[in-house]
Amino acid sequence: MLKQFFIICSGADTDILKSSSNGEQNKYAGIGATVFFTAVMAFIASAYALFTVFDTLFTAIGFGLIWGLLIFNLDRFIVSTIKKRGSALDQIIQAFPRLVLAVIIAIVISKPLELKIFEKEINQVLLEQKNELTLANQDQIALQFNPKTKAMEQNIVALQNDIKTKEAEVNALYAVFINEAEGTAGTNLIGKGPVYKEKRDKHDAALADLQLLKETNTEKIATIETAVNQLKIDYDTQVSTTQPIIDGFDGLMARVTALNTLPWIPSFFIFLLFLAIETSPIFAKLMSPKGEYDFKLEDQETAIKSLVDQKVQERKLALKADFAINDRVYKDIAEEDELYEYKRKKARELMQLQADAFYKGQQKLL
Repeated sequence: MLKQFFIICSGADTDILKSSSNGEQNKYAGIGATVFFTAVMAFIASAYALFTVFDTLFTAIGFGLIWGLLIFNLDRFIVSTIKKRGSALDQIIQAFPRLVLAVIIAIVISKPLELKIFEKEINQVLLEQKNELTLANQDQIALQFNPKTKAMEQNIVALQNDIKTKEAEVNALYAVFINEAEGTAGTNLIGKGPVYKEKRDKHDAALADLQLLKETNTEKIATIETAVNQLKIDYDTQVSTTQPIIDGFDGLMARVTALNTLPWIPSFFIFLLFLAIETSPIFAKLMSPKGEYDFKLEDQETAIKSLVDQKVQERKLALKADFAINDRVYKDIAEEDELYEYKRKKARELMQLQADAFYKGQQKLL
């Protein structure tokens, strides 16, 4: 049962193989087993690759099964179309397009399995890339907010400096009128005279301005600080909103790119392994000597070809003979007087009818 299944997988003619030797049957059973297990590996590889894309087990298995059947059909077709005929060079030329297709299939099959085999190393590379992307993302978002934040902080410093400048001015006026009262400066007269009162009023006016400036600037500073805090909240919100995108940087293309950053030798040998598996049925067919099955298949196909060629040639000869007979028949008929008189009579009647019709048409016009 299993042997018959693998023979079917090889794409060989089962009717011919039934009448062939046991060794010939085992050869094609081995080729069919290689085709089957290549399709199984293709199913596993594609299912894993699709699981990394859709993150759904049943979807990955469904599409993986379709892909495995496609690879099975292609491999079976490739092996079954290689004929052991002509010289070795003719067979190699015949198999070359199949080998190219086998290389492509081997690449497609091996890559998802490489991703699974080197999953831990790929995860480490992706983690480093995610950390770099996180820092770069924060810097890019900061470029949107930092200029505004710095401008607002500079406004706060300017408002605070205005208060400090006004305080220094008030303190200086305070010292002036105190020194005037003590007689250590100004008029150098001790007591609270007119000059003292003038300087005290000037100080009091400046102090009132200072209080008003403090109230005004404090309100402005509070408003600006609120805006700065809002910018910081917006920055944190945008960072937290974009971070899931970076955390989700784990798709198929990202993993393939991360795989390419790893040393290439292990991946190359895995590819060679799958290439050997994929091309083994073709090389087995090319390197094996022409066997009983090949002779019987060639005999069957050439017999059908000979029969078809014979039928085509017979149809050509029959058509040529039919043309010759028709030429003689119509030549003999053309020389008969009876046929001539009959066609002459009918032509006369036709011309009379045409003349009558023309006459009636002219009458209607008049």
